[in-house]
Amino acid sequence: MTTDTASAPDASVKTLDVDVLVVGGGPAGTTAATLLARRGHRVLLLEKSRHPRFHIGESLLPMNLPILERLGVLDQVKAIGTFKPGAEFPVDDVNFNTFRFERAIDAQFGYAYQVKREEFDQLLFAHAKANGVDAREMVKVDRIGFGGDGRPNEAFATDADGNALRVRMRYLVDASGRDTLLGAQLKLKQKNTLHQSAAIFSHFTGVTRRDGDDAGNITVQRFSHGWMWLIPLRGDVMSIGAVCFPDYLKTRRGDNEAFLMRTLESEPSAWNRMENAERVAPVHVTGNYSYTCTRMTGPGWVMVGDAYAFVDPVFSSGVYLGMNSAEQAADVVDGALRDVSREKALQAAMVGRLKRGLKHFQWFIYRFNTPVMRHLFNNPRNVWQVEQAVISMLAGDVFDNRKVLRRLRIFRAIYALTALQLAPQAFRGWLNRRRQVGVDVSGDTLQPGNP
Repeated sequence: MTTDTASAPDASVKTLDVDVLVVGGGPAGTTAATLLARRGHRVLLLEKSRHPRFHIGESLLPMNLPILERLGVLDQVKAIGTFKPGAEFPVDDVNFNTFRFERAIDAQFGYAYQVKREEFDQLLFAHAKANGVDAREMVKVDRIGFGGDGRPNEAFATDADGNALRVRMRYLVDASGRDTLLGAQLKLKQKNTLHQSAAIFSHFTGVTRRDGDDAGNITVQRFSHGWMWLIPLRGDVMSIGAVCFPDYLKTRRGDNEAFLMRTLESEPSAWNRMENAERVAPVHVTGNYSYTCTRMTGPGWVMVGDAYAFVDPVFSSGVYLGMNSAEQAADVVDGALRDVSREKALQAAMVGRLKRGLKHFQWFIYRFNTPVMRHLFNNPRNVWQVEQAVISMLAGDVFDNRKVLRRLRIFRAIYALTALQLAPQAFRGWLNRRRQVGVDVSGDTLQPGNP
């Protein structure tokens, strides 16, 4: 990597010339940066915060593990993770159904891990450095400059001491998370018109776990105003939160902790596990956070992970979608840098594949809290391997496995027939979901957009 200040408008501004600039040092950014550096490209990775930093999205999917294996960090993740053989969905105050990943169709891995994101993200960031990435923390990218050909050719950043940095690059990977650097600058970011939610959450110790291997399962608990998660982590820590309809979160009065505890108390199946619980982290609130950008790619740039879209964390898909899209982006960038004539075709293939997979997650997410979906999850049946296909979806296998995708289409037909049988309840659920889209929630207590 070279330094050249001669062409900079201000000689005091340090200038770096690189092949690829990756903005955002989370799982998506570090994955793309590592893979591109391995292919011989000069890669600069800029992260606005300093690791370790708090983040939610602590539950990985089995389909994360092949990516981690290809990166060469699977054993390290295993060492910091909690073994997660499945996901459980309570039926009532006592009973619950457990969907074990080993039952997925053509399962590559029959398990996953739960991780403290500050440890997981720091591990991936350090691994990127070890693979030749110039990875820097506490450097915030403020703006992207474009050349006359419409391609991004420079970025303007500032470090923690206020020093300016100019980066000249051949390609840009936007992994900036909810900051959506390009989405904001190019006005591509749009509120999701089909789904909206908000969340309140914290970490606790002393929460009762399930027995045996099931002690590491994520619990996804519906309640009348949304759904709750209980994610077991190392050191007796349990990540607990509620993703709420926005109009419910707007009713909170007083401090956030009291509101969270009242919410958990409303569901005995969750509250009964908290008799000896002690909060060990701040209570965070994040407002409306479902959005999609109108474009994922452009000449000389590509978005990955949450920089492009975020829907709802109910199926723990965020980290996987980020890392999966980063792998695809690495192929696009590498191919385009070697032969720019291939760029449009490579980008089109990436966009088509990722949008198809994302739509399968979205279809389930939009309907998860409806009476129809509750009925189907509470009464699973494996006719034509449909239940196994749903488990495959929960495992993240929604892109390329045709056996899974065919059976998910059958599940949609079963959903439609069940909706007819439960027509009054189904209609009320649809109306409530539509009403939430127009409700705004403010007062985000997270650093907005930490990727």
